[in-house]
Amino acid sequence: MRSDFVGAYGENSRTVTPNIDGMVRRGTAFQYAMTNQPLCSPARACMITGRYAVETGEWKLAVGMDWSLPTLASVLRENGYTANMIGKWHLMKRDEATHTGFGYVPPENRGGFLDLWEAANELEWTTHPYEGTLWDAAGNEITYKNEYRVDFITDRAVKFLRQPQEKPFLLYVSHLEPHQQNDMKRMVAPNGYAERFKNPYVPADLRSLPGDWQEELPDYYGCIQKVDESVGRILKTLEEQNQLDNTVVAFISDHGCQFRTRNAEYKRSPQDASIRIPFMFQGPGFDHAVTLPQVVNLIDLTPTLLAAAGVPIPASMKGKNLMPLAESAEARQQWDNTAYIQISESMLARAIRTKDWCYCVVDRMKTGLEQPSSMHYEEYQMYSLADDPAEQVNLAGRKEYVAQASLLREELKKRMVAAGEQEAEITPARLYP
Repeated sequence: MRSDFVGAYGENSRTVTPNIDGMVRRGTAFQYAMTNQPLCSPARACMITGRYAVETGEWKLAVGMDWSLPTLASVLRENGYTANMIGKWHLMKRDEATHTGFGYVPPENRGGFLDLWEAANELEWTTHPYEGTLWDAAGNEITYKNEYRVDFITDRAVKFLRQPQEKPFLLYVSHLEPHQQNDMKRMVAPNGYAERFKNPYVPADLRSLPGDWQEELPDYYGCIQKVDESVGRILKTLEEQNQLDNTVVAFISDHGCQFRTRNAEYKRSPQDASIRIPFMFQGPGFDHAVTLPQVVNLIDLTPTLLAAAGVPIPASMKGKNLMPLAESAEARQQWDNTAYIQISESMLARAIRTKDWCYCVVDRMKTGLEQPSSMHYEEYQMYSLADDPAEQVNLAGRKEYVAQASLLREELKKRMVAAGEQEAEITPARLYP
């Protein structure tokens, strides 16, 4: 889900997200949150570990995470919480040759979510919009039919929330939408929803570029409206159980969507369309009614939730606790405002996103599938976000931006080292790409 499809962020007049907007208006929201890897599995590994994708082992799809790492679930369980999961997991190794690893996930591959488990590793292959299968903790099938997938997953979450809870709980509700249905090669809104968004508002970054946004935007809007309804049902259930004021609720996405305008698919690119995500909290410690402009990271989710629970943050985590940003002007002034992004599969690339710049380097000799990192990159893309927020004009290689490129290059090298990688050689662009 793209960040600019949240109505309360004020960037898109056609979105219908009243429940997510309510979270923004009452809680603490971040308008410029970035994923640290614009791809499903690596992003999810970043999210639950507070570390960069290459550190987690899940640097591309289907290779499997390092299960020895502390996670949001494992740390909270050690501190008296239950850890519960419903929906799409996408962190277990799979084998396409034997067609294994798509559905049931054994306990050792659940990252500490060892209480309620109703999930599929790759939901986009074990389900369709109106039918499919999840698996419970014991490996029993949970099937649905003639009900939209978002509603079915929400039903399971509501059922859990209505049960008596003897301990404080973590519940991870993981929808597929608005992701495309892989084997149908398109987004699929609930019946009748796409029709509500004929001739929709088109974000500026898409308008001048070829892609499939013309066909897919109505369904994309419809999927997001249904996800918003899910948020509303979950919040209403917490209220009915007298738990709303006692529960921290976070809403986040793993990556955005550029509708095949930047490469041959929907993500895996350094532009905001791929990397910028909705990111907000409400509940104890977050009800400040503030939307903040600082650049924050997906890896900040787990440290922030641990801090909100009063639980020590493991020293191994690279993410930061975001709670001080909502409470302290001094913390906002001193904030780093830089996101470090690792990109795989579409290319082997590294990028940084600051308040004013997007800067990306690539190893042109690699596809992004062979290895997690490189020692040799060259400048690939550079955008001035102040002058060109839709990132239409690539400034890499232009002589009037050589000095700025040099600053960004050195900053990117530092970020590589801070993320546990070796400092790589980066060759300046010599020609306009």
